[in-house]
Amino acid sequence: MPPYFDDAVHIAALKASAEAGIAALPFTPHAVVTSFHSMPERTLQLGDPYHCQCRKTARLLSEASGRELTVTFQSRFGKAKWLDPATDATLLRLAAEGKKRIAIFAFGFSVDCLETLEELAIQGREAFLHAGGTHFAYLPCLNDSEPGMAMLDAL
Repeated sequence: MPPYFDDAVHIAALKASAEAGIAALPFTPHAVVTSFHSMPERTLQLGDPYHCQCRKTARLLSEASGRELTVTFQSRFGKAKWLDPATDATLLRLAAEGKKRIAIFAFGFSVDCLETLEELAIQGREAFLHAGGTHFAYLPCLNDSEPGMAMLDAL
């Protein structure tokens, strides 16, 4: 498939999924965090459009939902400089700033995987709560949800 990071059908599916997930929470988040897979900053400097695509997806979803999103990047390794802000550091910063209730999702991923579940739902939760956060919710990726499947069918 061609890139669909900014397709209106994709943004609508993300909006429906995020709104349903947030509405089902037993708390109101102080912040909604989006986490994209990171990459070495050098790839951006060499002209790779990924970073800009992530930012555009987040901007379009923020505009569509009327909700501010905190954009972060996860899964860094090695000595290279990676895209910022880092998800793990942002979770600690939010707790320190008094944003004690957060919801996080990795809508740059089509489906949940070991990476999103381990890094965000498990390690992210533990770090955020240990740093003073009180409520943490991991919202699932589109996976095989109705909005996700309708989006793929339309695309």
